[in-house]
Amino acid sequence: MTRTLFTPFKLNGLQLKNRIVMAPMTRSFSPGGIPGENVADYYARRAEADVGLIVTEGTTVRRGGSSNDPNVPNFFKPEALAGWGRVVEKVHAKGGAIAPQIWHQGMVRKPGTGPFPDAPTDSPSGVTHSGKQVLDAPTTAEVDDMVLAYADAAADAKRLGFDSVEIHGAHGYLIDEFFWDVMNKRTDRYGGSLPERATFAADIIREIRKRTGPDFPIILRYSQWKQQEYTARLATTPDALEAFLKVFVDAGVDCLHVSQRRYWEPEFPEIDGENGLNGAGWAKKLTGLPTITVGSVGLNGDFINAFAGQGAPQRSLDDLEARLDRGEFDLVAVGRAILQDPDWATKVKEGRVSELSDYDAKSLATLY
Repeated sequence: MTRTLFTPFKLNGLQLKNRIVMAPMTRSFSPGGIPGENVADYYARRAEADVGLIVTEGTTVRRGGSSNDPNVPNFFKPEALAGWGRVVEKVHAKGGAIAPQIWHQGMVRKPGTGPFPDAPTDSPSGVTHSGKQVLDAPTTAEVDDMVLAYADAAADAKRLGFDSVEIHGAHGYLIDEFFWDVMNKRTDRYGGSLPERATFAADIIREIRKRTGPDFPIILRYSQWKQQEYTARLATTPDALEAFLKVFVDAGVDCLHVSQRRYWEPEFPEIDGENGLNGAGWAKKLTGLPTITVGSVGLNGDFINAFAGQGAPQRSLDDLEARLDRGEFDLVAVGRAILQDPDWATKVKEGRVSELSDYDAKSLATLY
């Protein structure tokens, strides 16, 4: 039943042992922004238990206002980088592969919060998701430095021995704010139509490629929905989505991680029906790139969707397997189920689905 999930996959220069990805999930267990041995052990347990690729929790770039939480790890201070080096060592010792997710919260971070309360809050235009101007728009030079901050983090990731890097461009954070016409009112090269608003992320991809070389896999995570507005959509037609994604293809991205709240929901049901391709399926069809699907995967033996709450639709492992077999997407990111149970992938591999338990939010309080 699970053979495709556990077949190898090559992502640029990285050979993965299977198709299971640990999705990035904020944990806030890094006091002062420094990941300790408990964080390293947390990831190493997943590497030992059949997770093909670990994508870490979001870890912030060197722009001081990139986080509102002092316990979120950063990826620029020497002490934090040393901690991440230890994470890599422990994951590799267990035979795993790992990528940091590099992140900037943008206007989600409120001024005066986080480990650097005096730092300014970065944004595309200083405009909120409701269209209110609350900050001065950054200069082009300031935006260019935001690009370099992501590239600096990626260069450090390669130096530390990480196997890949994921750029967080989803969920209404800084990069996604550049994508969103409500928040990006710029009139320079970083603003305009949707493909033009994608320039910021494309510049980040290009700069990372310069710093890391041709074989280092670069993953971009994006979403149609925003935490500020679940019904928001960047692209409402396949043509619009193709034009948007082409910007990243041309910039040299290797893989698209398409975040959905529920992986089984069709991206364009008006085109291919209620059982049509999801976001990752359409991204692969339009670009030819490998894609990662994610969204309410794997919370018990019936894959109940905890994101939607009790009474939500259910999708079985057979459904996910069938989509993989059809080649709709290439990799499957599992979040809360693996957060709660480090042995989730091994249990699925060995057919021990009866041992999988319903998701319990109490697991957020512990690094299992």
